[in-house]
Amino acid sequence: MSTTEAQIFEIFSSIQGEGLYIGERQIFIRFLMCNINCKFCDSAESLVPQKTFRVEETPGKKDFKIYNNPATIDQLVGFIDQFNKQKGVHHSVSITGGEPLLQVDLLKNLLPKAREKGLKIYLETNGTMPERLSEIIGLVDIVAMDIKLPSMTGTTDRLQEHKKALEVAMDKEVFVKIVVGKESKPLEIENASKAIAEINNGIPLVLQPVTPIREIKHGPSAEQMLSFQAIARRHLDSVRVIPQVHKMLGQL
Repeated sequence: MSTTEAQIFEIFSSIQGEGLYIGERQIFIRFLMCNINCKFCDSAESLVPQKTFRVEETPGKKDFKIYNNPATIDQLVGFIDQFNKQKGVHHSVSITGGEPLLQVDLLKNLLPKAREKGLKIYLETNGTMPERLSEIIGLVDIVAMDIKLPSMTGTTDRLQEHKKALEVAMDKEVFVKIVVGKESKPLEIENASKAIAEINNGIPLVLQPVTPIREIKHGPSAEQMLSFQAIARRHLDSVRVIPQVHKMLGQL
């Protein structure tokens, strides 16, 4: 695993469209590859290696410029500087994917340089790699962690890994996001909520109805979402239902 080069899918400046920081402006660095293949993934193109990556030159304009992979740390810092010229606009740098922790050695070198720019580090992770999370948790400010439901991934649950990742993330600000669909089961929400509460019942949970994509045409009903929220509230102090807002606004 390279410590100075990264496999990147795209870089852009936009609003955060998910979770507790909806509407905050961020510089997004989307890393390639993931260790899970969720059927609801809205960035499936980022799951496999790519020879090139794209950078949106003008925020919101979709005027992409293409660069060759791998990207160097100096390149990535340069892109951060490019978007951060207008000081005070961006809340943080979103490290997302794919699963960025697959490139943890690179992150060890990149994140300190990004923080030198006066920007917080907002890590989006699927919460299945607690050991790697522990290697960089000191360089992160906010952890947005997914819990993956079997109904949405087509695999068995990863609750033990998720709990270990939450234990690591408790040193920082952390919240959990669960994507739910029409096929999701009440027992899955119950088990996930209990797992979070076993670490700390004050950890905020966001239930995110799946955005219809590809083979997934129908999200959960309003009745389902309210039922899921009620189940989770038996165990957790803060449970919110929040959809993907950036999709509604046509943002990246």
